[in-house]
Amino acid sequence: MAELHLTALIEALRRLPGVGVKSAQRMAFHLLQHDRDGALRLAQALHDAVQRVGHCARCYTFSEAPVCATCLDPRRDARLLAVVETPADQAALERTGSYHGLYFVLLGRLSPLDGVGARDIGVTELLQRVDEGGVEEVILATSFTAEGEATAHLLGQALRERGLKVTRLARGVPAGSELEYVDLSTIAHALVERR
Repeated sequence: MAELHLTALIEALRRLPGVGVKSAQRMAFHLLQHDRDGALRLAQALHDAVQRVGHCARCYTFSEAPVCATCLDPRRDARLLAVVETPADQAALERTGSYHGLYFVLLGRLSPLDGVGARDIGVTELLQRVDEGGVEEVILATSFTAEGEATAHLLGQALRERGLKVTRLARGVPAGSELEYVDLSTIAHALVERR
């Protein structure tokens, strides 16, 4: 019977992104052998998060309240709306301390090969949000993958048709990097989008 529960734990850990069989086994063995209290805290935290964390009704980020603290913050610039793919992307922008507008979290990106279309990522909800008024500029902060670019293109067209200013995050050579180690696509985009 112990093998059944151990196997179930390993399989559950494998659901995490980037965790394969060996990593899942190491985590399971560590928790059971060295940190049973930590395992119980982890189980309780997961249970509580699944029960209590939902999506903000306005921006779709994770929130325990119907509307998140960012959307309710009167100090945020409601004229700016950054569109990101995930709550993790929103958190990354927030950590910079340089953006003070509001957000819309798509909860994904277009991926026709995986069957993910415009309806699946909240395009309708985004357009409804900007139609409410007040938004002057939409910053498309999707990733620079093929799927992220396709998503930005689709959104950009729909938003421009509504008369909004649409901008895209700049891309270029990372600070502190040596040019010879930067991929050619990044160098090419940095040259084209130079200031």
